Amino acid sequence: MGSENAWGQAKSQETNKVISITEAARINNVTRQAIYVAIKQKKLKATKDSTRWTIHLDDLEEYRTHKYSRTKSIFDGELLFDNRKGYYSVNQAAKYLNVPAQKIYYATRVGLLKAIRKGAAWVIHIDDIKKYQENYLNQKPKVI
Repeated sequence: MGSENAWGQAKSQETNKVISITEAARINNVTRQAIYVAIKQKKLKATKDSTRWTIHLDDLEEYRTHKYSRTKSIFDGELLFDNRKGYYSVNQAAKYLNVPAQKIYYATRVGLLKAIRKGAAWVIHIDDIKKYQENYLNQKPKVI
């Protein structure tokens, strides 16, 4: 919410359309280092005036709209984590089940939860998540 407010303030300053790295970091709610890296990787246009980097607000807006997001990751032309089709990432599954991500990784490693490897990512179908929840997470302890 703070970054949206900062973005609104920056956009309202029509007379001053260039901002510093510090301001860009505040607007994007990231560190200055993240802005430096984006500039170095040529993902964010910036100019250096002697010792100070300046970023045009239009360039920052373009960077924000094209910024990498794991939820938009594509593998073989299809969205990796298409929740509408029932495909989730490990972190999304962990959030859905309200457990730590490491528990999900462990469950896939020992075979309690079925997951498919697509490139560098694990993809888990919602049916498998629900099966795991029903069979392992919702079990009542056995009383002897």
